[in-house]
Amino acid sequence: MTADPSVRARAVADAVLYEGYLLYPYRANSRKNQSRWQFGVLGPDGAAAAGIGEESAMSAQCLIDPAADPMLTITIRFLQLQRRQVVDGAGTPVAELSVGTQSWLSWDEAVARELVIGPLMPANLVRPLRVPGGTDTEEITDSSGRVVGTFVRTRLPLDGEIELELDRDGGYLRLSISVRNAGPAATDKQDAIARSMIGAHVIADIAGGQFVSLLEPPPAAEAAAQRCTRHRCFPVLAGPPGDHSVLLISPIILYDHPEIAEQSEGPLFDSTEIDEILTLRVMTMTDEEKAQARATDPRAAEIIDRCDSMTPEAMRQLHGVLRDPHLDRPQLIPQVPEGIDWWDPLADNAVRPESDAVPVAGVLVRKGSRVRLHPSRRADAQDLFFDGKPARVISVHEDVDGQAHVGVVLDDDPAADLHEWYGRYLYFAPDELEPLDSPEK
Repeated sequence: MTADPSVRARAVADAVLYEGYLLYPYRANSRKNQSRWQFGVLGPDGAAAAGIGEESAMSAQCLIDPAADPMLTITIRFLQLQRRQVVDGAGTPVAELSVGTQSWLSWDEAVARELVIGPLMPANLVRPLRVPGGTDTEEITDSSGRVVGTFVRTRLPLDGEIELELDRDGGYLRLSISVRNAGPAATDKQDAIARSMIGAHVIADIAGGQFVSLLEPPPAAEAAAQRCTRHRCFPVLAGPPGDHSVLLISPIILYDHPEIAEQSEGPLFDSTEIDEILTLRVMTMTDEEKAQARATDPRAAEIIDRCDSMTPEAMRQLHGVLRDPHLDRPQLIPQVPEGIDWWDPLADNAVRPESDAVPVAGVLVRKGSRVRLHPSRRADAQDLFFDGKPARVISVHEDVDGQAHVGVVLDDDPAADLHEWYGRYLYFAPDELEPLDSPEK
């Protein structure tokens, strides 16, 4: 985990930016690669209605808990399409140029663009977003260094705008952020995508205040959070857990505080990032298919080279990691490890009655929990005298048949402390208990 929240946010944002950039098996003739750029595409005005592109705008509202003089920095990030045309040695544009075992394809690439607004105080404003077009050329050389052709890369200019609107909702500031493609209308699908802002998303940084989670807002902000709207995007906290200084407005659904798995050694740009499956799929490609993929895009070549050189240890890292998001909370009663008999002393190592827990009516009941007793199936008739009485949980156990038992002492028992000291508890099944504590979130 990086200490800089913005660096962490940008790592996730880069994964969002290139969602769908390449779709396995990465060959130019793959059907999937005929329909790329699925996420966060802001098309020219009218393209969606004409059926040749995507809607032109995305918008989201977020809440700011302001301190003294809050300052915002808004970063708009997207891809600009770059058409790469192969021209042979005679100056003729071709779909593919082959020399020996090498080949080069005409292909749609993309260039990452980043436009920054601010730092500024939260306020109502409209700012233009402009990215110039251009043409670049690059010589194509074969393995001997001989020039055999040329890449001609062209980009159309992009025009858009960002609008910020600010209003108050109780003690919070509601900030509305809208990004629009304001460029000229497109003539067809190819023209529409070339004039689109692809993978568009926003990173917002704040100083002198903090963003409020819209997924898990504090109680005081719940009503205001429900009044926030969004269109074609999902605003989430993007810093590490506990940090509220960075907001990512993403075109795909994310949770608060997303992160890139440390086991992922490099991007796969496949709109899923299921690394193990995709890596295995690349490994099954024939040499001919890999050559076709390498000819499409340098990023495809990097993926194939990385997969071909992956070690067994690196592959095992992708097989799965079990993470417990509640390590600081009491654990449920553990199961006896597989292959170990219940009477084996090794089985006792996983049992901690003083901290184990059992779910009762949506509440984790463990040592210190308060419950109300409702005896219903115990053989001891004396238990009926405890019906309705409040009690405090001392321990949680499981017998060899897998049945849970909760040890308690009565609140109104004058000898409760003595019973707890030498372990003389009353035991009840979980379904005989009514939790008196609130559910944990």
